[in-house]
Amino acid sequence: MAGMTRPLRVLVVDDDALVRAGLTMMLDGARGIAVVGEAADGDQVPTAVDAHAPDVVLMDLRMPRVDGITATRRLRRRVRPPEVVVLTTFDTDENILYALRAGASGFLLKDTPPEQIVTAVRQVAAGEPILSPRVTRRLMDRVAGQADAYVRARDVLSALSPRETDVVAALARGGNNAEIAAELRMTVATVKAHVSHILTKLDLDNRTQIAMLAYEGGLA
Repeated sequence: MAGMTRPLRVLVVDDDALVRAGLTMMLDGARGIAVVGEAADGDQVPTAVDAHAPDVVLMDLRMPRVDGITATRRLRRRVRPPEVVVLTTFDTDENILYALRAGASGFLLKDTPPEQIVTAVRQVAAGEPILSPRVTRRLMDRVAGQADAYVRARDVLSALSPRETDVVAALARGGNNAEIAAELRMTVATVKAHVSHILTKLDLDNRTQIAMLAYEGGLA
């Protein structure tokens, strides 16, 4: 219908049928979101994505045949991959880092309140990363003590211009495009252009990976 935008399309991936049913019911009840498909294992994700063309994949980590990290990595190799939000009960440092490095745009725990999961789906679809507060704290604590990671990150970040570095630091502090624009006194379109250039220059997939690099390099 004229004047109407299509809902955000979500694929739910989890090996627990009850979890899938609960997430589907919750998300389908949210305004502007439609669950277009489900998958019970990571090896079903490529076929499901081809069939349903989701904007966002809500991805479990532990699955019998293909885990969520591997499935996420495979999705990111596509020409136009959907955004991925990992939703799991396992918040070990390794899981967090592996998932984000694989290209996930978010990492939430399954005890996250429903309204925050809905917000996360909308946020990553708009190109904004999302991490639960507990995950953010663990990530910052981990990278803070890694001298080698700091040196590597600073070397990579040295390729950026001063203004691009300002954008990276603001992004890592959790700012969305509008907030970064206000803080740095530039337009939202300019912020988006800077982020696009940064991703290309640093050979990264998404804003979450920029934020990780900023944490490692001491910009946040």
